[in-house]
Amino acid sequence: MLAYGVASVSGSILAVCSCTVLPMFAGIYTRGAGIGPAAAFLYAGPAINILAIILTARVLGPGLGLARAIGAIAFSVIIGLLMSIFFRDKKKDHEDLITTEPLAGKSRSLGQNALYFLILILVLIFSAWAKPSEAVGLWYTVYSVHWYLTAAMLIVLFVILFSWFRRNEINDWMFSTWTFARQILPLLFAGVLIAGFLLGRPNTDAGIIPSRLVAMSVGGNSLFANLFASIAGAFMYFATLTEVPILQGLLGSGMGKGPALALLLAGPALSLPNMLVIRGIMGTKKTVVFVILVIVMSTLSGWCHGFLF
Repeated sequence: MLAYGVASVSGSILAVCSCTVLPMFAGIYTRGAGIGPAAAFLYAGPAINILAIILTARVLGPGLGLARAIGAIAFSVIIGLLMSIFFRDKKKDHEDLITTEPLAGKSRSLGQNALYFLILILVLIFSAWAKPSEAVGLWYTVYSVHWYLTAAMLIVLFVILFSWFRRNEINDWMFSTWTFARQILPLLFAGVLIAGFLLGRPNTDAGIIPSRLVAMSVGGNSLFANLFASIAGAFMYFATLTEVPILQGLLGSGMGKGPALALLLAGPALSLPNMLVIRGIMGTKKTVVFVILVIVMSTLSGWCHGFLF
């Protein structure tokens, strides 16, 4: 159980999209990780991260933000456990994939790595700190100085990088950062543009797609609406964070809160391209089971959320 929790929390902390998590999943799976912890990481990585929680809560409401955070981490543990149970007697093929390359020596202690990740998380939190409705209290106090706190965390981050990291690690970090930025930012802007063009502004009928069509497909809180949202989200491709403005437009066009959560839980974690890649890593049967688990659990969670709230 601890392994599944570590995998899910690690995946949720690392702000990775569904395409960039695949090399990480392939690496830990082929180096000996069990199918359960590997599947937990595979789901948690793109399904949720700190910035996604904040953006979802700020744009779509704290209810959906909290439900997404709890649901994604719980899903990753449950999916990991179920995958481990379903394939517990089928280890031979996996053992053939395990690499025996020697691990490089550690350059930092566990405490140093923990502090490094903590600083990265604080940068995300302070930079995305929302302005409160009332200019009083701790929340507003932090908001009034959140850019100074962000700058302070960045200074600490650069000190850590040049003190604890080797030059080749810094070069790899910068290259990966630039690569991810080039991949994500154009898709993010394109997603926002397309969502606005097709769906219009929230609570308006300015988009090309009529509100009645959205309400007919994913309106209300029926099992069909939640299942439709889960399947559509599973096969669509969402770049990191683009699901938030897209859902904002869908909610304004009549989408129910339950189907919205179902799409939030299924969409970022799956897409048709990454299904094909996952199949090449762990085989057709495991991929099909993984996809079915995500769709079924997203459907039930969305239905329960819509029923309760």
